[in-house]
Amino acid sequence: MLSIKLKAHEERRLRAGHLWVFSNEIDTGEGFRNIAAGSLCKVFDSRNKALGVGYINPKTLMAVRMLSSNANADINVEWFVGRIKSALALRERLYPTPHYRLIYGESDGLPGLIVDRYGDVLVVQMSTAGMDALKPVVIEALQSALKPRGILLRNDVAMRETEGLPLVVEEIGDVPDTVEIDESGVRFEIPLKTGQKTGWFYDQRDNRDRLSRYVRDARVLDVFSYIGGWAMRAHGFGAKTVSCIDSSAPALDAAQRNAQLNGATLETIKGSALDMLKQLRDQTRQFDVIIVDPPALIKRKKDAEAGLEHYASLNRVAMQLLVPGGILISCSCSHHLELEQLQRVLLREARTANRRLQILEQGGQGPDHPVHPAIPETRYLKGYICRVV
Repeated sequence: MLSIKLKAHEERRLRAGHLWVFSNEIDTGEGFRNIAAGSLCKVFDSRNKALGVGYINPKTLMAVRMLSSNANADINVEWFVGRIKSALALRERLYPTPHYRLIYGESDGLPGLIVDRYGDVLVVQMSTAGMDALKPVVIEALQSALKPRGILLRNDVAMRETEGLPLVVEEIGDVPDTVEIDESGVRFEIPLKTGQKTGWFYDQRDNRDRLSRYVRDARVLDVFSYIGGWAMRAHGFGAKTVSCIDSSAPALDAAQRNAQLNGATLETIKGSALDMLKQLRDQTRQFDVIIVDPPALIKRKKDAEAGLEHYASLNRVAMQLLVPGGILISCSCSHHLELEQLQRVLLREARTANRRLQILEQGGQGPDHPVHPAIPETRYLKGYICRVV
């Protein structure tokens, strides 16, 4: 196995529990750039004390991701089964049925690996060269630990391009086009092969549960609706009407199928979220509850200014569509946007609109997306439930 040596004092973050080593922290020598991306490596500090084992990609800024603090760890099927079973024990404690995010990357000690479970079907995403190189071992370990009917590899995430990997979708075993799940009594048909990311957003489950006290007899608008998660949960809690905005026709078609599954009448509005919100405002439409749950609008730090303005614009028009005393649920999954920044955006837009804002609840990702205490980036989802007077 390769040996990687850090520069003086660059081991402090690893000793505090972090799992990343950046390229400028490594004491590189001749041939460093020629190391095969994804190779396993032992990591040592500047005094040659072992820090653990990880995998390396010399062509990326985040050069090493640690797998174990034991430099003698054998990263084989048995090792992966141990990590998977540890993650499984948590999820089985949390949820009555096998529907959850089973593996959440660094937080479960498996950087670069995401696994969502839909009963006996797994959707797997490997975003790094190191995890991709370990693919046969990972698949064997998942099959050993869970005995799934099928595994869908949704390795079509953009981060793979940064790692020098192709975007591919592969099937192992019997993988259906769709699966059905039950979330608190509401049925959803999930498009595994054509849906966004790994098919469903388990991270918002607990926040969708919070709708119960706000939506009875309400007119509800679900913005960036995808397949209607918020809208259908609102219907299940007694909403009077439910409407969805999304730019994807297939997503809205899937939302309509979910409405049929639940006996709901659903209005779908196809188009850019901001444009459609403005159109509804021009039509003098009003709603009692609006959920603004966009994809990450700040993917890189350099996008922060434009992303903040986009968040501001969306929430500004949403407030204009709310009746006095209406409820705004505003979310962000951009880890570059801090919770306090989102609060400042909401306050500013409320004052601009001459509306009074009351924050009622604060939400984050569910416990099947645990936060690694040494890696703030693993805490990405944030949101506020607000009353706009």
